[in-house]
Amino acid sequence: MSALEGLIVTRSTAAQQVAAGLASRIVAGAFAPGSRLRESAIATELGVARNTVREAVRILELSGLVRHEVNRGAVVISPTPEKVEELYAARERLETAAVSRAAEAPELDALRKAYEDLVDAAASHDVLRIVDVDLTFHATIVSMLHSSRIDEFYAGLLVELRFYLTVLSLEDREFEHPDDILTEHREILEAIESGDPAAAAQHVRSHIERNGKRVLEILHGRD
Repeated sequence: MSALEGLIVTRSTAAQQVAAGLASRIVAGAFAPGSRLRESAIATELGVARNTVREAVRILELSGLVRHEVNRGAVVISPTPEKVEELYAARERLETAAVSRAAEAPELDALRKAYEDLVDAAASHDVLRIVDVDLTFHATIVSMLHSSRIDEFYAGLLVELRFYLTVLSLEDREFEHPDDILTEHREILEAIESGDPAAAAQHVRSHIERNGKRVLEILHGRD
């Protein structure tokens, strides 16, 4: 049985539909970690243009689900519990450090805007959009450290985080019922607005720990 069986192109653009279908199959384990995504074979099986598949693969690269390797092309990333633990530990340290002092007015405005964008994204039930805006909210928190070097480092973490948050959203169907997502982010925002660094750090830590724990449970369940 093919890993692509049953994938139907019905979304607003063919590339988006192919990307969404491939993403769901990647996180479901239909494509083994490290396996190549052969554009010509996928295009032939789905009956779409190769350029459509190429654009879909670019979308997946942005989401962190696949990476480009020299002489191999696009390959599915290989998640491990150790990588998840290291990634989420780094994320927790950066974000809790960022909220360890009172935020300035421009920073609060940026965070409020990021939260409003998340509310709009949640209403769309588009998992890739929700994940992207979710990460923008957290990148805005990290930017409160006022370090371009740290911002660049965190941007690197975001590539992997996109994969794990996509796994979490598709597995738990969070994008269909986003109330919990909005509640946790609103609590973080309100704690930062209140000028209580300890409360803000606790909300950030709780949110990240819950996410990381659920991702690990999903990976262990597949083992």
